[in-house]
Amino acid sequence: MEGLRAPLAGQPHEDGPTAYVDLQRYVPAYLTWTANKLSRGASGFYLTHFGVGIEVWRCLVLLAVDGACSAQQVSRVIGLDKASVSRCFKRMQEDGLIRIELAPRDGRSRIAVLTPRGRVLHDQIREVALARERALLAVLSPQEAQALLALLQRVHENLPNVEAATAQFLAAREAGQTLSKAAARVKK
Repeated sequence: MEGLRAPLAGQPHEDGPTAYVDLQRYVPAYLTWTANKLSRGASGFYLTHFGVGIEVWRCLVLLAVDGACSAQQVSRVIGLDKASVSRCFKRMQEDGLIRIELAPRDGRSRIAVLTPRGRVLHDQIREVALARERALLAVLSPQEAQALLALLQRVHENLPNVEAATAQFLAAREAGQTLSKAAARVKK
């Protein structure tokens, strides 16, 4: 398995005058393409048939699981910026899908609570969402689907390490550029 890591890491091609990432082997590309196409398709269907987009659906899902949550919690789980979630909550409140309350634990922070109308909408969309998931996974055996889910969970849990590696890369690059500039000044 160790030998598979390098080819799947999207190593740059050096075949021509410029290097490039081999998109056929670049995992982030497939994750992005798949997520974008799934989201666009779902959002269009949900807008047409239920009057809400994908952001509202994602918030409904979390609220159905937790009962209540803050914009910050939704932002952390889904990966949307907090301002987008707050705007989504505002629309959902105007549509009667949620109500905003003060959090019982501190009495200061605001949380969204699913209303009965929001629950009904969640339940209607859930049926379509699950049918879409079944169609997506139909090309996999049950064991492959379980393995895919486990791998995606591991990759998702590793995202903080990706961000740390990015910061380290940028810091090293910045330090290298700073050293190069200093060396250039010394040569003058």
